[in-house]
Amino acid sequence: MLERCAASWGVPFVEDARTIFRGVWLPGKDLRHIPRFPSQPFAAISITQKANPMKAERGQIKPIDRTVDGFEQLLIENLYHAHGQALQSATRRDIYMALAYTVRDYLIESWRKTNEVYYRTNPKFVYYLSAEYLPGKQLPQNLLYTGTTELARQALARHPIDLDEVCELDAEPGLGNGGLGRLAACFLDSLATLSIPAVGYGIRYEFGIFEQTFEHGQQVERPDKWLRYGNPWEFAQSDEMVEVGFGGRSEYYRDAEGNLRVHWLPAQKVLGEPCTTLVPGFGNETVNILRLWRARATEEFDLQLFDVGDYVRAVARKVESENISKVLYPNDETIQGKYLRLQQQYFFVACSLWDIIRRFRLRNDDWDTFPDQVAIQLNDTHPVVAIPELMRILIDEHQLAWDRAWDIARRTFSYTCHTLLPEALERWPVDLFGSLLPRHLEIVFEINRRFLDEVRRRFPGDEARVARMSLIEEGPVRQIRMAHLATVGSSAVNGVAELQSRLLRERTLHDFAEMWPARFQNKTNGVTPRRFMRLANPQLCDLIASKIGDGWLNDLERLRELEPYADDPSFQHDWRLVKQHNKQLLAHNLLHRNGLALDPHSLFDIMVKRLHEYKRQLLKVLHIVWLYQQVKADPNRDIVPRTFLFGAKAAPGYRMAKLIIRLIHSVADVVNQDHDVHGRLRVVFPPNFNVSLAERIYPAADLSEQISMAGKEASGTGNMKFALNGALTVGTLDGANVEIRDLVGPENFFLFGLTTDEVLATKAAGYSPHEIYRSNAELRGVIEAIASGSFSHGDANLFRPIVDSLMRYDEYLLLADFASYIESSEQAAAAYRDAERWTRMSILNTARCGFFSSDRTIRQYCEDIWHAKPVPVE
Repeated sequence: MLERCAASWGVPFVEDARTIFRGVWLPGKDLRHIPRFPSQPFAAISITQKANPMKAERGQIKPIDRTVDGFEQLLIENLYHAHGQALQSATRRDIYMALAYTVRDYLIESWRKTNEVYYRTNPKFVYYLSAEYLPGKQLPQNLLYTGTTELARQALARHPIDLDEVCELDAEPGLGNGGLGRLAACFLDSLATLSIPAVGYGIRYEFGIFEQTFEHGQQVERPDKWLRYGNPWEFAQSDEMVEVGFGGRSEYYRDAEGNLRVHWLPAQKVLGEPCTTLVPGFGNETVNILRLWRARATEEFDLQLFDVGDYVRAVARKVESENISKVLYPNDETIQGKYLRLQQQYFFVACSLWDIIRRFRLRNDDWDTFPDQVAIQLNDTHPVVAIPELMRILIDEHQLAWDRAWDIARRTFSYTCHTLLPEALERWPVDLFGSLLPRHLEIVFEINRRFLDEVRRRFPGDEARVARMSLIEEGPVRQIRMAHLATVGSSAVNGVAELQSRLLRERTLHDFAEMWPARFQNKTNGVTPRRFMRLANPQLCDLIASKIGDGWLNDLERLRELEPYADDPSFQHDWRLVKQHNKQLLAHNLLHRNGLALDPHSLFDIMVKRLHEYKRQLLKVLHIVWLYQQVKADPNRDIVPRTFLFGAKAAPGYRMAKLIIRLIHSVADVVNQDHDVHGRLRVVFPPNFNVSLAERIYPAADLSEQISMAGKEASGTGNMKFALNGALTVGTLDGANVEIRDLVGPENFFLFGLTTDEVLATKAAGYSPHEIYRSNAELRGVIEAIASGSFSHGDANLFRPIVDSLMRYDEYLLLADFASYIESSEQAAAAYRDAERWTRMSILNTARCGFFSSDRTIRQYCEDIWHAKPVPVE
């Protein structure tokens, strides 16, 4: 069959050539002269992948027909040839799959061009290693980026099929937990849009983040079956699987020159299967890739065990191996959960480094040029085990000297720290790490020995500093400090907002910043305006374009050109119409999706983010109870009608966060059923907050709640998305709130709460939440209502853990900030009454937040850390 295929394409057949290049055949060469390197950046697709030989001619690829007729024909061909379904009997899901394959064909055409340019120029690549990605739905974005939205709409209308209904069938990959994964997806989008050669690497979780439902106000986690109907956007490349080892022992030997060498003999092996998704840029021809690894067993089935009736053990190896890529962040409260998490991290790192090195060796022979061709970004501590893995490859497999290998590794890696929370700076028990990765533990110990010698030379006699900086935390359970390993093994360490970067230097990693001040940088996060404005809020984008023209989506600072229109009554009127339209869309969506009724004429006061105590969703609940009590005490009180909307998932093992979710629902039940506040206060909590729901919520928001305790939030990106869509912020000076307030102006931001320095001073002085409770009668009434069972059908014990936490510790200073928060929220409500003032503030928030484009962030990474340059695809 392969011989016939080769003949039909006019090329010689080679017995072991299992791949073809999807692109121009290299002039004057046949398959014998093409290196076997079938994936990006010089990509081929497996012969088993869907390919249309009718499109290929010797020396060229026939361009795809970009007319409605051509699109329709390709759609029908894909329905038959790729999906195996007849037009007459096709379901909506069949049409969706055929449409996805059709749009993917348009992407492949640009992918081919991209590969040709990368092959010819041999550029430096950025490799982004992240345990999380939250790309959102792919079909709407890929339609936009290929310029085929109207082609698809018109082609489907002929049958007649509504494009929007088909887009609803597009599954959202739940491959992340929150901001970390969404940021990674934004960065890949910007890398492609800026024509930077790049590949993202991660894990293809079969179930990913859980699907959240609520039963009697309690969070219930269900598997996220995003792959139930298959994924038309990926290429599974089974012939490129990577073997990954675990456990075992190190074997020492002498090489031919008498040098001591080490060889790792793993006790267990699994396979990593790459699944490649195309990542297009906006407004150009660049298509990069996201490569996710799926775990497979080396031997999936034991026939002997099966024949004797031991059916469970017959497939045990398959189940054990595939568990590695089964679920995002397994609960690590057990030793088995910790073991599986570390397995996941090493699995995707080992696969990715194998792929990176293979790409490098295709066109390069000198290891000393590796950092000039390869930049590896570690997105938080999850992929930090890549540092000892690259050292193992260089010194054990390629037999480089330690100093040479360490110089290469350190110049290759850079590390982004996304947190200030001690519990989020990963530590692995030495015993567990050594049982799973014995050779890597030896390498970590050697890195640490050499590093501490350097510390002692730099700071002689300061053994306390040596202990603080050591990669190994001594104690009853010795642990590896992964943030320390990342800092020592990287050329650059960056925070993700000005405040967080300063706190990293001054507190979290202070000793390292003293030793290597030039290594520390700030790269304030950003978001892609293509998804969170163009796709999420098309009416607003059209209104903006009517005033400042096109092109601003790739040059977001141009939003400043809107400022002269902030006082224009006509523009203000149109701005309000767009906001009202978006609020009506959200209300309709939630009524249809969850049966939740919203008043689109009320103030939409919204708090959507991962649920953690430091983010202080509980403070928002205290405000709602306070406002409810104010109306109950004075039913004639004139208040601004408000709809409070929450969206959040709590980690399955995070009991306090899950109890806060239950409290929110309990307060909602009381408030929403009370006739005294009907039409004035409403609380809603739609389940399963994700990217798709976020795209509905951000454009509809009036008020954005960014109320974390100062000094805890790294950056936040939801705050940016709200502001870009015209929401006003009530918030503390935490994370990127600081920069938002500086840009939009203090008069357009509702500030409250203690600063970071005041937080530290308050705690140092012996903070007593009980004193604040006694001194503030309104706060006392709020807490007593919760404690007495007013929101739990008289059950005074249900929310006792929350009350006790507030009264005894109040770790995140909710009571200290309560009065200030109430005052700021009342200021926001007063401003909302003045439609012209509010609209002006809204316009200026959008106009002045162009800084928060992920394009700007990526440009800064390229210039200051990666030293990567654009490679335009003509």
